[in-house]
Amino acid sequence: MTTPSTAVPRSYLYVPGDQPRMLARALDRGADAVIVDLEDAVAPAAKAAARAAVAEWLRSRAPRPDVEVWVRVNSGPAGLEDAAAVLWPGLAGVMPAKTQSVADLVALDAALRDAEADAGLPTGRVAVIPILESAAAVLRASSVARAPRVQRLQIGEADLRADIGLPAGDGEPELLYARSQVVLVSAACRLAPPIGPVSTDFRDLAGFHTSTRALARLGFVGRACIHPAQVAVVNDVFTPAPNEVDRASALVARFEQAAAAGDGVLLDDAGRMVDEAVIRQARQLLARVR
Repeated sequence: MTTPSTAVPRSYLYVPGDQPRMLARALDRGADAVIVDLEDAVAPAAKAAARAAVAEWLRSRAPRPDVEVWVRVNSGPAGLEDAAAVLWPGLAGVMPAKTQSVADLVALDAALRDAEADAGLPTGRVAVIPILESAAAVLRASSVARAPRVQRLQIGEADLRADIGLPAGDGEPELLYARSQVVLVSAACRLAPPIGPVSTDFRDLAGFHTSTRALARLGFVGRACIHPAQVAVVNDVFTPAPNEVDRASALVARFEQAAAAGDGVLLDDAGRMVDEAVIRQARQLLARVR
């Protein structure tokens, strides 16, 4: 029996909403979460049919405690229709594509409230992860992060590059500001750390591993994948190593013992002073253990 985890997902696997064979296997690919895509992965003429097919796929299965299910919905009025159609008791939430402002999320909240009421679900049951895909959206990240239902943030870097006019660069230094912006905003707004962006080169797993580690150093604790082969890489990078877990556990235990004894000074095994900030980081690492 699988035990549910309270840790935030490490890996989010995108699956096209109009590909039933991919959907049938999506929950068994090893990802902590699946994003069923009704936006870019679906041709405009097929969107209505994909919406109906995804709604039927969701309602034909019982929720899985080990895999979160999200749906990327279209922007604008079509996205509001998507969100209402795919409402399902096991749905973790929706990811509105090309979010531009708080107004977009207020409209989505209203649509979800109506749908939740019609389905007999508690208000606020469905969470939201906005996808920021323009310069304006990234600069408004702080207000977007405070909008109703927002759980995490995600950057859509292909559209962001096009909006700014950024060419691809080795090591992607041109995206450092935008990535750091969403990490800082997420921390300031007490959200879970943001989801790292996709990489379309799913054959270069060594390069994907390197770029995922770079995201981890920036403060990301998860990443979106477009291919099942990427999932294991993401899970590996964002899983705390056993020795890290042991060290963090020991630090927290020693700190709590020292505090209970009224001792405000604590040294680690290397003789370095341990303060509340160090313990806070240790607790954050332990919260990611699955």
